Amino acid sequence: MFWTGKWFFRIGVVGIALLLQFSCAKTAKQAGAHLVFRYNEHANIQTLDPAFAKDLRTIWATNQLFNGLVQLDDRLEVLPDIASSWELTDTGKTYTFHLRMDVHFHRHPLFGSERTRKVVASDFVYSLNRLQDPRVASPGKWVLEHVQNFSAVNDSTFVIQLKQPFPPFLSLLSMKYCSVVPKEAVSYFGTSFRSHPIGTGPFQFQLWVENTKLVFRKNNAYHERGVLGQRLPYLEAVAITFLPDKQSEFLQFVQGNLDFLNSIDASYKDELLTEKGELTAGYQDRIDMRSGPYLNTEYLGVYLDAENPAAQSLKIRQAINYGFDREKMILYLRNGMGTPAVNGFIPKGMPSFDQMNGYTYQPKKAKELLRSYSEETGDLNPSITISTNSQYLDLCEYIQRELEKLGLRVSLDVMPPSTLRQSKVQGKLNLFRGSWVADYPDAENYLFIFHSKNFSPDGPNYTHFSNPEFDQLYETAIKTTDRKIREELYHKMDRLLMQAAPVIPLYYDQVVRFTQKNIQHLGINPVNQLHLKQVRKQPM
Repeated sequence: MFWTGKWFFRIGVVGIALLLQFSCAKTAKQAGAHLVFRYNEHANIQTLDPAFAKDLRTIWATNQLFNGLVQLDDRLEVLPDIASSWELTDTGKTYTFHLRMDVHFHRHPLFGSERTRKVVASDFVYSLNRLQDPRVASPGKWVLEHVQNFSAVNDSTFVIQLKQPFPPFLSLLSMKYCSVVPKEAVSYFGTSFRSHPIGTGPFQFQLWVENTKLVFRKNNAYHERGVLGQRLPYLEAVAITFLPDKQSEFLQFVQGNLDFLNSIDASYKDELLTEKGELTAGYQDRIDMRSGPYLNTEYLGVYLDAENPAAQSLKIRQAINYGFDREKMILYLRNGMGTPAVNGFIPKGMPSFDQMNGYTYQPKKAKELLRSYSEETGDLNPSITISTNSQYLDLCEYIQRELEKLGLRVSLDVMPPSTLRQSKVQGKLNLFRGSWVADYPDAENYLFIFHSKNFSPDGPNYTHFSNPEFDQLYETAIKTTDRKIREELYHKMDRLLMQAAPVIPLYYDQVVRFTQKNIQHLGINPVNQLHLKQVRKQPM
């Protein structure tokens, strides 16, 4: 077949036009790349309904979509959100919130011709009632356990009355569980609201291909503004991928395909960090790293109702606490990421952190306690079993070696995380590796798990620790509105806890964040919350 010059010319013009169109589209995509914040969630996301925001991955996503009455800043101070102000009366039992009248739900046809509507106080009545509804079965209903009732006085005034004063209550209200949701959307979507979220946040839902990608777009009507008066957010979109493998996530990050990497994993920690926890030379010019205290205490818990006499012995528990070097453990096994837990159960970063409490490395004292135990009981070869999952096996192996040098036989039982959690709740483990992450920034969050009324399986007291003096101090503290007095009570409780040693604190965790060099204003905070509304991303 022969092509005439005319046909050849026409085909050539079309080809060039298509090439130019593709090139322009590619250039436009590249030009807009600095407006999209990209991160990976290796643990996947199951829901975007804030009533089910019980884990960090869900909290991060819903934090971009929803707002509540109040919010926490990076110093964990309670700030206004949809409530512009509030008063506390009736000796700390009645909270009166005054709402902003410029907050609107995300645009959606469900709201009729206006495509949106203003948030009013009755929306909070609906949202909190939904949180308590047994048919919803929200894991966050406990947040309202101190609440007597709540009501909308008018569109701009919302009142909550407590059963008794509870000073950390404002911090509890900052949790994503307490976000405002529109009745129209929940009624229409039902359980599918999990994948059709409508909120008031800086970003709004755009696309979710489950197990593959999640996209949020900028909410152009968001109510908050930056320090210079610009409407937030600055980004146009947030894109979340779901690569399940942390090594693959790391490779995507170092190749520049992700903007943010949270925490550190054993698979790449030695490549990324020096022994002192600093960026290795090869990455210092390529990425930024920030770290700070994380309100998470990693520990070994002792089930005090166990049949093992060694686990029930105070001297054995104290010997374990004295018997290994936490400083060395963190330096060599975690590249310095974390603070050795030599100051009790309340972690560093919490206002009630007590530097005068806890256990330091004293092997001679540990040996004396073990010898005294053997003399008293006749048990010349005391033994314990530590149950853990594979992620913390290296730490437990280190503790095993150190304690066996002192004369305590230690076995390790490695099991899947789900089995470990279930067995811990059911009281089937003598010693178990655990962690406790703060839900809100008050030490009460760390101490209520040792109240005798909270025995597992119905509560989080997995050690079955019981002490009448501790209980009395706790019940006094939660009614005390004076912050300094409350912190003194917290110190006394933490010291009682360490004296009885139902736990062996290992380390206080750290928030570690890695970002590309062009990411600005991504803060860091002790609860590892992800705030993207202030983030800017400069063109590369």
